[in-house]
Amino acid sequence: MAKRVDRIWHNARLATMRADMPDLGVIENALVAARDGRIVFAGARSDFPADADAAEWIDCAGRWITPGLVDCHTHLVFGGNRAHEFELRLKGASYEEIARAGGGIVSTVAATRRASEAELVANALPRLDALICEGVTTIEIKSGYGLDTATEMRQLSAARSLGRARPVAVRTSFLGAHALPPEAEGDKDSYIDLVCREMLPAVARAGLADAVDAFMEGIAFSREQTARVFAAARTLGLPVKLHADQLSNLGGAMLAAEFSALSADHLEHTDAAGVAAMAKAGTVAVLLPGAFYFIRETQKPPVELFRDQGVSMALATDCNPGSSPLTSLLLTMNMGATLFRMTVAECLVGVTREGARALGMLPELGTLEAGKWCDLAIWDIERPAELVYRIGFNPLHSRVWRGQ
Repeated sequence: MAKRVDRIWHNARLATMRADMPDLGVIENALVAARDGRIVFAGARSDFPADADAAEWIDCAGRWITPGLVDCHTHLVFGGNRAHEFELRLKGASYEEIARAGGGIVSTVAATRRASEAELVANALPRLDALICEGVTTIEIKSGYGLDTATEMRQLSAARSLGRARPVAVRTSFLGAHALPPEAEGDKDSYIDLVCREMLPAVARAGLADAVDAFMEGIAFSREQTARVFAAARTLGLPVKLHADQLSNLGGAMLAAEFSALSADHLEHTDAAGVAAMAKAGTVAVLLPGAFYFIRETQKPPVELFRDQGVSMALATDCNPGSSPLTSLLLTMNMGATLFRMTVAECLVGVTREGARALGMLPELGTLEAGKWCDLAIWDIERPAELVYRIGFNPLHSRVWRGQ
């Protein structure tokens, strides 16, 4: 390490989230040093070179530092909202009744198609700002509310624009295989042809997607249809992820593993064979308690099986207008603990290290160690468990992105 660095945060306690250290990788009386936006040292003050110096020293006054939080599954960019449908459901209307009346995902698709890119960005910024204010430094954003080439690309372009408008890293996922658009008139195979032949190549040529996602479910697309999308993604060199086993077990986790997916998400109905396949493939389980809560699910994801098989577990908001209008990773952690019985440590690594792993970004972020981006969240807390324990309280003191 060079003796001169840009910035040092000292008099701190670190939860490094490193997998090679016990108990969240806690280091007392510690500091973090950064140069050119990267961490060059994260460890005990006593191990830091005595003759090293920095342009700026920041006294953390004993506060805790964690890696910046990672929200690895969101649908942040969309038009309109579905608060009216929420009211109807509270009055007893079924999802099918709402959909027949023009609601459901069809209403979001219509609103998104009507919106310009500038309008999509303006609508998404308050949601993004809420997450940033809780220490989020990296976020994944999916398309999937356009369901035609032009609107899907406009959604992804808006997501990229958000990353330029705010100090946050944005990863994008093309989710053309999310639902069937009205003009498809029920022909799922023809629509998947369109996704594979036209939409996905156009998105790839424009460099708008970092990954390809799909929704494999009885109300969405079959195993065979999803496999076609994944095969097309593989041809284009794009990694895949999957909305899997949320409402039923159609073998989504197994399919994700077959394609070495970065992650399989939801997973409420995943069985032991699916968990074993994910473990062998190294596919991350992304758990989404906000959707579980909002749609009043009762089948919980098999957390014990994931633990037993050594499957990495991440947590994310699943921010979307229909089933998880949630913009708080702190609340997501509390839900993961109370609803899914995850431990404090599982929740915390789930929104840092494992969230980064689910995006294929673990070499760059998610833990506090030399060489990674200097993305930090600095907290006014006495112990890390407070970040999971509290409800509706934000103890963030400051946030650092790329060393700034």
